Amino acid sequence: MPGKDIKSMTFEELSAEVAALGEKAFRAGQLYQWMHRKLARGFHEMTNLPKTFRQTLSTQYEYTSHILVDRRISKLDGTEKYLFGLHDGNVVESVLMRYHFGNSVCISSQVGCRMGCRFCASTIGGLNRNLTPAEMLDQVYSIQRITGERVSHLVVMGTGEPLDNYDSLLRFLKLLSDENGLNLSQRNITVSTCGLPERIHSLADEQLQITLALSLHAPSQEKRKLLMPVAYKYDLRDVLDACRYYFDRTGRRITFEYSLVGGINDAPEDAAQLAKLLKGWNCHINLIPVNPIKERDYVQSDQRTILAFRSILEKNGMNVTVRREMGRDIAGACGQLRKGYIDSGNRSGESCPFPGSVLE
Repeated sequence: MPGKDIKSMTFEELSAEVAALGEKAFRAGQLYQWMHRKLARGFHEMTNLPKTFRQTLSTQYEYTSHILVDRRISKLDGTEKYLFGLHDGNVVESVLMRYHFGNSVCISSQVGCRMGCRFCASTIGGLNRNLTPAEMLDQVYSIQRITGERVSHLVVMGTGEPLDNYDSLLRFLKLLSDENGLNLSQRNITVSTCGLPERIHSLADEQLQITLALSLHAPSQEKRKLLMPVAYKYDLRDVLDACRYYFDRTGRRITFEYSLVGGINDAPEDAAQLAKLLKGWNCHINLIPVNPIKERDYVQSDQRTILAFRSILEKNGMNVTVRREMGRDIAGACGQLRKGYIDSGNRSGESCPFPGSVLE
């Protein structure tokens, strides 16, 4: 793809580019609105821009617009799972979930993941590459174009470790919440991380109003190592210190994600240890019944165990919920749809046509 990545530019950067091309200043505003409000699929749709200007743009700049590879709609709850094709033949997945408070979209931040969490399909095959801010944005834009429905909430919990793609993530968040674009409230944005202390500190210093969700998944350093290789590099105490720093700097309550894996981290003593670990925190614990994947022999905790685990936490004064399972009949868990696509013979990086077209 030619030239600079225009959809990843801030309004100030875009204005400078337009001025350098010898165009009037107001053209930058028109161009920005076409990309971030009208959600144009390409320069050809920007009908109030001069044809010569559009031709110049198409030859000098890269314009990110995803290709729809697959779309699945759950018969159980209406959740929609999308597989999008990127310009280099890679694919990423996103999820649309409809709640009473609005539409929430879960996006990917990387093609693959190098964190290696044992129970997650996203990490099988490792990391291919980071996504650009525009590639993250267009997952949201594409879903909004397809459905014709406003996206009001966002979680960066799909494939990849967001803080492992820190600079792109930060730019993406600022573009998405820009009042000249979709103007999504930062308070409606959640970023999940497996726990990279230095990056959590950096994010805290930005003082954004987003929610930080830590993928905790175990009540101790030793048990965390069984499930999350990142624990071999970062001690749990350092990760929690970083989370406390984030709360102190932003005032935003931390969410702790805890995937319940049958026979591994779901015993009553695990719940008691977790309650002790987080005693005194202004936090929310989100219990997640793990989605089994065929490459691992982990199983989901049974309902009685899940409810008992929650009860112990509640009796210790914890704010806790059990995540409602959504999209299970459409490979709803992170990485499952992408992996199935690749396993079927469609290898990422190949130059092959996708079974879809530019989004209408």
